[in-house]
Amino acid sequence: MQAEPLASDRFRDLGVRVDPDGGTLRVASETATSMELCLLSERDPSWVERTVRMKRGDDGIWSGRSALLTPGRRYAVKVGGPDGPRHAFDRSRPLLDPYARGILRIDQDSWRSVVVRDAFDWGDVRKPSTPLAESVVYEAHTKGLTRQLRSVPRALRGTYAGVAHESTVRYLKDLGVTAIELLPVHQSASERRLMKQGLVNYWGYNTVGFFAPHAQYASLTAQSAGPQQVLDEFKGMVKHLHAAGIEVWLDVVYNHTAEEGPSGPVQCFRGIDNSTYYRQDEGRYIDTTGCGNSLDCSHEQVRRLIHDSVRYWAEEVQIDGFRFDLAVTLGRDEHVTYTPDAPLIQELLADPRLADVKLIAEPWDVGLGGWQTGGFPAGWSEWNDRYRDTVRDFWLTDTVVTRNGGLARTGIGALANELSGSAWHFSPERGPLASVNFITAHDGFTLTDLTSYNAKHNLGNGESNRDGTDNNRSFNFGVEGPTRVERVLADRRRAMRNLLGTLLLSAGVPMLLAGDELGRTQRGNNNAYCQDAPLTWINWNLADWQEELQDVVRRLIRIRREHPALRPTRFADETSEHAMHWFTADGLPMHEAAWTAPENRTLQHLAEAPGDTTLLVVHGDVTTMRAALPEHPGIRDYELLWTSADDSVSGLHSLPGEHIHIDGPTLLLYSGT
Repeated sequence: MQAEPLASDRFRDLGVRVDPDGGTLRVASETATSMELCLLSERDPSWVERTVRMKRGDDGIWSGRSALLTPGRRYAVKVGGPDGPRHAFDRSRPLLDPYARGILRIDQDSWRSVVVRDAFDWGDVRKPSTPLAESVVYEAHTKGLTRQLRSVPRALRGTYAGVAHESTVRYLKDLGVTAIELLPVHQSASERRLMKQGLVNYWGYNTVGFFAPHAQYASLTAQSAGPQQVLDEFKGMVKHLHAAGIEVWLDVVYNHTAEEGPSGPVQCFRGIDNSTYYRQDEGRYIDTTGCGNSLDCSHEQVRRLIHDSVRYWAEEVQIDGFRFDLAVTLGRDEHVTYTPDAPLIQELLADPRLADVKLIAEPWDVGLGGWQTGGFPAGWSEWNDRYRDTVRDFWLTDTVVTRNGGLARTGIGALANELSGSAWHFSPERGPLASVNFITAHDGFTLTDLTSYNAKHNLGNGESNRDGTDNNRSFNFGVEGPTRVERVLADRRRAMRNLLGTLLLSAGVPMLLAGDELGRTQRGNNNAYCQDAPLTWINWNLADWQEELQDVVRRLIRIRREHPALRPTRFADETSEHAMHWFTADGLPMHEAAWTAPENRTLQHLAEAPGDTTLLVVHGDVTTMRAALPEHPGIRDYELLWTSADDSVSGLHSLPGEHIHIDGPTLLLYSGT
């Protein structure tokens, strides 16, 4: 399907546009019958100083103008309309402008819009434009990253300015990541249920407004000065990261809003045009997100809101990439059916103004047919949950089985597919860069907890341990939680090295959860979305083993950067510059029985790119074995670059055909010359 450009110009310039004589507000609502622009007092944001009656155009766009609508002005809209189960109009209720670029909180459910300037001095700093094939992504929470980082001044810890601080930027640069992916930074709110429990929505997947940064992540100085300074601090963070060559990606939540279910708070969209913004059946919300409501992207007005928001962050705030939460919801049609040809999915791809922007889907939601890994079109990348599950099974859950004398459930063939770019899941047209590989993410166990707990421990979330998945594919290596048993600790740390090595040496785009390189724990909580506390903040006071793990990650990222054979852009075939060859432990070409035999836990993966060859040896068993390095045309020598058995060992040379001893479970990476 060839996507149309932004479908209609009637939605141009929504929100406030300022000129030398004041400003104009444009708001879309096809079902409203009246609308007022309320200009609010600077001293009391609940006090209306002046009201402007807005006029409806034939295109369903309401507009109002005032000489007082200038930067710094607080404003709201009041909207009237028909009664009925599909509507929620109330002429007395002040509402947010859906396009508000500054947002001020008044109380729990009450917010006000604020006019801000777009102007910002970017100097000569430009987007790094890192090729996707060279990207290494670091998923982090804005507050949690620096809240306990002592090298950041106390007043800046846990803020946008803290992420931008020279010590934070230096750390990211030294680690080697090319992009930081921030958990949601759109203005968000905590659900009423959580607030009654004394908890908060720490992750921020509960959006109030799609154009304003979350004010509570700004420094207190910026918060006190107002939304303009909050926005400027955010842009300053992006500028500093870009100056260091680090891209900024955002996790964006366009699938639902903080207005919750039909009885939830009326803050913006519900009061302006409930029947258009939310997917419903005569007032009964059709919820494909599990969050109470779902934005209805079968409506042009809703698609334009999301598209304009993405454009705004990409252009005005210079964001490099977007990870779309529950992206399947964005591709559902008027019958609630997902299709990769959905207008919004295609429009974002076709927009020339977004040509340099990375688009990443979380390819599932909770609606019918909601699991769509591999189902997005070329040009999109996806979080690859099949990669996550296969790698966890190979190194963890299958270890339990084999230790007890059983046969592993995850064959070596399944792991090989993930190592080589997940061709089983993505079409040749899309290639390995369609896969964003991850072992852990914000949602689930941290890497340390993945190797320390067999079960979730979520009692602190207030739901009697019912929340969070039970399908963790984890293994505690004999003891649940913290231990001083050296054998258990050694097994756990080797497992972490194997998992990290697999992640950073696989074809595709690797994503590392912030703190995993430091052995961060959440004490077995695999759904810590409501924990804004040291439990979820990175602890930078490191033991020796944690510093050693950090060195492992730093080294693996450097190896990945230096070896293009590890970073193919296409699946290997006769027309590709990259080639892949597979060998048994005996150094012989893999045969069908070797691929499928459950007892086979060993293979050798030789990858070639122009001027570069690597050999990855995988041994997923606790036994010690003797293997023969493969003979291959053009290879005269193998140099050991890294092994998960002992990260301090490297530089050893072996000849093709030479036998080596592997103490499993282990990864070894060689460079072939």
